[in-house]
Amino acid sequence: MIDVQRPEYLKRLIGFKDKDLIKVVVGIRRCGKSTLLKLYADYLRSTGVEDSRIQFINFEDFNNAELTDYKVLHEHVLSRLAPGGMNYIFLDEIQLVKDFEKAANSLRLRENIDLYITGSNAYFLSGELATLLAGRYVAIEMTPLSFSEYCAAITAPTAGSSSIPEGTLKLYDQYLRYSSFPYTLELDNDIEKVHQYLAAIIDTIVLKDVVQRKQISAVAALERLMKFIFSNIGFITSTKKISDTMKSFGFNIGVQTVENYLSALEDSFIIHKVSRLDVNGREYLKANDKYYVADIGMRYYLLGDKMKDYGVILENIVYLELRRRGYKVHVGRLGDLEIDFIAFKAGTPEYYQVALSVLDDAARERELRPLEKIRDNYGKYIITMDQVFGGNDRGIITVNALRWLVSSGSSQ
Repeated sequence: MIDVQRPEYLKRLIGFKDKDLIKVVVGIRRCGKSTLLKLYADYLRSTGVEDSRIQFINFEDFNNAELTDYKVLHEHVLSRLAPGGMNYIFLDEIQLVKDFEKAANSLRLRENIDLYITGSNAYFLSGELATLLAGRYVAIEMTPLSFSEYCAAITAPTAGSSSIPEGTLKLYDQYLRYSSFPYTLELDNDIEKVHQYLAAIIDTIVLKDVVQRKQISAVAALERLMKFIFSNIGFITSTKKISDTMKSFGFNIGVQTVENYLSALEDSFIIHKVSRLDVNGREYLKANDKYYVADIGMRYYLLGDKMKDYGVILENIVYLELRRRGYKVHVGRLGDLEIDFIAFKAGTPEYYQVALSVLDDAARERELRPLEKIRDNYGKYIITMDQVFGGNDRGIITVNALRWLVSSGSSQ
């Protein structure tokens, strides 16, 4: 069994330890939410918390079937609390408990309970959750493995070095092709096994998280729409354009239906919509967004090897990494120029361009131009696969993508 650690997410949970908030871990199915809770429980034990103060309930386990009644669950947890100190309650895949919020809100009221829940379903990041949990929660959104986590599970790349660790480029190719879902590390880089596993995840997401929840009847149209998004990552598009394209494929679905389908896919965390932001006025632009996907291995499975468009793949990877590092990410617009990403943390922006290579003078100027026109002194970066380290041109830093991905900070 390969040891997979999730240090950034673990750090966030530790930061909210004993706070009067329900900690809600959300994300696409099989991204590692259950493992994260177990890692956190191990951390608690390492600090001296006794097992009697830790309750872990996985609602996908049939042995816990009777606990999917929120009243039974509530009584079960209370009856097993250890006296005289804090109890740590982990409720995994709690969306399987009907009216779970009634139990969760009541348990949070106890001064000796620190409550953690996970869920794959969509409303866990929507306004519904704020209503269900009376606003007393914090959401931690997980993704599948970052490249750094993937490397750490297999080998030990040296973060912060002035050269790329030997073998990292090969690992990056594996990371793309064989998926970033944690369990795929156990499948010995057997592409047939990986694809069978990814097919099962997709089927579960489409049928359970999307079709059943949203009561969608045109499953074939939904699946074709999903493939369209997967094949057009990183490209600005509109729901009108998608609707027209779907009609050309023989699916007569209008703009509103497209919007509903896209919303459902977003809610399942299989795709991410990135809105555009005007750099000068900091105003959201209403039309035309970009989409990225949760896992590139899943994209290879759906579309095949013909989709070796490594530039937009790198852009997708950078987007996910920025999200993992806690940034809110938008596509930037400056007049008729585009900035790949404006990433905000604590209200402070950083600007990113992503390109496979900028060794060609024309390509470098094309990437530099939008960043040069931004009239502030916040960080500006070009992320590229070129073997360039620490390059600074007119205040714009060029960073090798692999070194940046295995580092811990944006300017590394």
